[in-house]
Amino acid sequence: MSVDNFKTNIYEYLETLPTFTFMRLFEKPSTCLAIFRLLPSLGRQFVMSLLHVEQPITVSDLHSWVNRDGQKKLEESVMKLSRLRILEEKDQVLILNSTFRREFQNALTGGGSQQSFGLPFSTPDKHAVDIPYLDQYATTQWEAILHYMVGTSLTKKPSRGVLNLLERSRLMQNSPETGQLQITNKGFQFLLQDVNTQVWAFLLQYLEMAEVLQMDLVEVLNFLFQLGSLELGESYSVETLTQTQIQMLEDLRDYGIVYQRKKTSKRYYPTRLATTLTSGNAALTSTTVKTGSSITTNSATAAAANESSASAIADAEQIDQGFVILETNYKLYAYTDSPLQIAVLNLFVQLQSRFRNMVTGVITRDSIRNALMKGITAEQIIYYMQSHAHAQMRKKIPVLPLTVIDQIRLWEMERNRLKPTASYLYHEFNVQADFDAAEKYAKDLGVLLWSNSQKRTMILSESGHDSVKSFVKRRLQRSN
Repeated sequence: MSVDNFKTNIYEYLETLPTFTFMRLFEKPSTCLAIFRLLPSLGRQFVMSLLHVEQPITVSDLHSWVNRDGQKKLEESVMKLSRLRILEEKDQVLILNSTFRREFQNALTGGGSQQSFGLPFSTPDKHAVDIPYLDQYATTQWEAILHYMVGTSLTKKPSRGVLNLLERSRLMQNSPETGQLQITNKGFQFLLQDVNTQVWAFLLQYLEMAEVLQMDLVEVLNFLFQLGSLELGESYSVETLTQTQIQMLEDLRDYGIVYQRKKTSKRYYPTRLATTLTSGNAALTSTTVKTGSSITTNSATAAAANESSASAIADAEQIDQGFVILETNYKLYAYTDSPLQIAVLNLFVQLQSRFRNMVTGVITRDSIRNALMKGITAEQIIYYMQSHAHAQMRKKIPVLPLTVIDQIRLWEMERNRLKPTASYLYHEFNVQADFDAAEKYAKDLGVLLWSNSQKRTMILSESGHDSVKSFVKRRLQRSN
């Protein structure tokens, strides 16, 4: 899933909010800046063009700004701006929301009296931490969740709150056999995404849970958007946070989004998971840990300044992902020492050997069936191997051997050829005529699944059980 896709999920959530909620959200400059960053490029251009224009603009004038080929994109951008309550259309005239205009101007110029971008500590921290430490902390916390999902115990078990969220979001579910949480089809799809997408998936579910717990949704959203605008490596005071936001800190610590030395600490640090929430930059890759620059975003131009570095990070990340070699004899070689990637492979590969920077295994019918039993689909397995294929594999078309791909799909079809159906078995009829009458009645109702006249046995669908049962009872009563 691309960055644009996870932004769409945020759009979909924001579009469900009432106008009154948007008016409260727009009162925070940091929230206005965050929403601006999530807009499509044409939408951002419209906002910047209208920001200092007090007079309304007609729809026809706006269309004149774009050539014929761009009219469709223009309409889509205006629709998104309208759904986010940034633009209001009245009588073919477009008006920029006055609250959004004022607070977004404050975000760009540093105006306003609100400490919307957090309150940095003026005194040094006796227990100060640096950016590498924050990156290590965020990686440890986040990978603890991912390791738990794939069933490895290399790290500590996630908190009860994280486990509740995993189950609530259906990334994991209770296994009928073991009674323990196990990964689902949705959970495996979750593992295929980049870290930014995964974090937003968690936070969107957290927002839904916050509503159930009757937390102030505006305060929750404001804090998440504020975190996306803070400076990596800087410590911030909890004094400006509301009670709801202080409560959020404990949950966000579990996810690795913020670091706080202990629960009663008066300062907290945003990690790279927080500062990349609305920037679109990659998070927690080896490249970003070594060369990534902190996002000192107190203005919209800071996000634009990082675009070239974000592109380089994305390219490097794509190269790092290529570690899988698959042969036509079903042998798989993975050039990785990542415990997480090895655990993911173990979901559908029978691993045989492990070396310092490589593991080997083979794809078998049993290994694929084990994955299918967890709800993982053949297409997800194929997509994973394609997206992580080694550079040498990418030189071929198709990337993966067709014989292996076809066999994986056949194994899935083999498992899905039989589907259980709730039904009732009728047998031991004493008189053939009673069986024949019941069989005909079931056929007429369209609830007969199977029958054998010689054995006087038939199987009915669950929906037809009550009707046929009543019919048989009435017939037996008449014969007695």
